Amino acid sequence: MSRDLEGKRALVTGASRGIGRSTALRLAKAGAEVAINFVTNESAARSVASEIQAMGGKSLLIKADVSEESDIAQMMAALQDHWGSLDILISNAASGGFRSLMAATSRNFDAAMHTNVRALVLLVQAAMPLLLINKDNSNDRTNRKIVALSSHGSHRALPDYALIGASKAALESLIRHMALEFGPKGMNFNCLLAGLVQTDSTRGLPQADKAYEQSNARMLIGAGKVLRPEDVANVVHFLVSPASDLVQGQVLTVDGGVGLQL
Repeated sequence: MSRDLEGKRALVTGASRGIGRSTALRLAKAGAEVAINFVTNESAARSVASEIQAMGGKSLLIKADVSEESDIAQMMAALQDHWGSLDILISNAASGGFRSLMAATSRNFDAAMHTNVRALVLLVQAAMPLLLINKDNSNDRTNRKIVALSSHGSHRALPDYALIGASKAALESLIRHMALEFGPKGMNFNCLLAGLVQTDSTRGLPQADKAYEQSNARMLIGAGKVLRPEDVANVVHFLVSPASDLVQGQVLTVDGGVGLQL
C-alpha cells in the first residue's frame, strides 16, 4: 500500500465511527499521523487509535464538539501543542436528524447548520495558522488539503432530509469559495459526495433497509457490489494525496453510479 502521506499530520472530525473511522484508518495506513476527533463515544475513538497503533502508526485523541467555537479553539490549541502544524483537515462530523420540515424547530435548524456548515468555517479559520506553517522549518511546500463530506441531499429532495440537505448544499458552496480565497496559499479545498453507506447515522433514515436495498440495486459496477465506508475513505485518500494537487474546488462523487439515474 502506498505510503504517500508519510510525515503528514491529519485531523479527521467525527472519526470514531462510520466514514470518519474508515478515513482515519486509511490515512494512517498511508503514513499520516492522525488526530481522531470525537464528541461522546470515547471508547470507539480509542478503538480506532488502537488499530492505528497496531499498524505502527501514530494518533491523538481529541474530544471536541465542532458545533462549538470554543471546542474548536481548544482542539487547535491541542494540535499546536502536540504537532505545531497541520497538513490535512477532513470535515466529516455531521448532525441534523431526519424529520419533515413541519416537524423541524429552530433548534433543529441551528444544530444542522452549526455542525454541518459553520463548523467548516470555524475549523478552517482556527486551523489556518497551523496549515500555513512550514513544518520543522523544512522546504516542504506541498499543498495542504481540506476535504468536506457531502451527500446527494445537497442537490436532490429526499424524504425527511431537508435540513441536512440544505446544509450540505451550503457546505459545497463554501468549499468553492474557500478554494477561491485560500487556494493561492497552497491549499486544496474539495468535497467528497458519498452515496448511501450503511452506518450508524444512516440507519436512522426512514425505511433505511429499503433505501439500502434500492441503492445497492442501482449500482452500475456489477452485481453484488455495495458502497462501504472503506470505499469512501479510499477516495478521501486520493483527495489528500499529491495526486490531487490540481483538483480544486470540486465535488467528487463516489456512489457506484447510483446518482446518474433518475
